[in-house]
Amino acid sequence: MSYKNFEELPIWQEAFEIVKLVYQITQQNQIKNDFRLVDQLRGAAISIMNNIAEGFDSNSNKEFVRFLFFSSRSCSEIISMSYILKEIYNLKDVSEVLYSKTLSCRKQIKGFIKYLNSK
Repeated sequence: MSYKNFEELPIWQEAFEIVKLVYQITQQNQIKNDFRLVDQLRGAAISIMNNIAEGFDSNSNKEFVRFLFFSSRSCSEIISMSYILKEIYNLKDVSEVLYSKTLSCRKQIKGFIKYLNSK
């Protein structure tokens, strides 16, 4: 791996885009008072990027992969919650953007896991 720090990783950059999107969404009037949902969305988004960062600084590919699996699971949480945004809060457009960005990120993470496992 030729990256010197985690900020260079495309998957970390994509994860940070998800964090920014989640913060934009959770500041909207429709959901900003649903503290549980806001906390859960923000926590899952932050978990994606932080686990990538933490895994990057681990001592082995095996350990990095373990943290990437945590990131992938956090992506699944956000994908699941995007249905709440769409169906309960009627935020169809933003929920679809969040869903597609997070699905793409999860696919990239899984691809990176395969790459690391092949090393």
